[in-house]
Amino acid sequence: MVVRKEKKSRKLRGRTRTMSWGRVGQHRKSGSRGGFGAVGFHKHKFIWIIKYAPNWYGKHGFVSVKQVKKYRHIKTINVGELNELAKTLIARNTAVKEGDLIVIDTIQLGYDKVLGEGVVTLPLKVIAKSMSELAKKKIEEAGGTVVLLEKPVEA
Repeated sequence: MVVRKEKKSRKLRGRTRTMSWGRVGQHRKSGSRGGFGAVGFHKHKFIWIIKYAPNWYGKHGFVSVKQVKKYRHIKTINVGELNELAKTLIARNTAVKEGDLIVIDTIQLGYDKVLGEGVVTLPLKVIAKSMSELAKKKIEEAGGTVVLLEKPVEA
């Protein structure tokens, strides 16, 4: 006996209503194909997965290191906090006094950006990677200066 590989469509057309699949909805709904969508891929359709979609499951590829660095968290500090910490930093030799200015290196402290919240009463010289406009304005109004370090150009 020859096994039929094609769909039964050459014959049984014309005036027949059910095309010999029976009266009550055979070959109609999702039951005939084993469920909707990806149902049964780990059960009754697993052979289909192995044959036609062997890479369906599992992780593929990798995440670029550049992409991870791009979205890393930027550590920030406010100018008000720097103003409060200034005398403590001098006592710990983390900050230095240059004349009447207190020099604070935020990069050495581990901060990426200085933000402008808080009040500045002391004359500060702040060295930072980046700084908000409000922070710069507050430091300069209190008689201080700002030194922004250039970022290295990425190739």
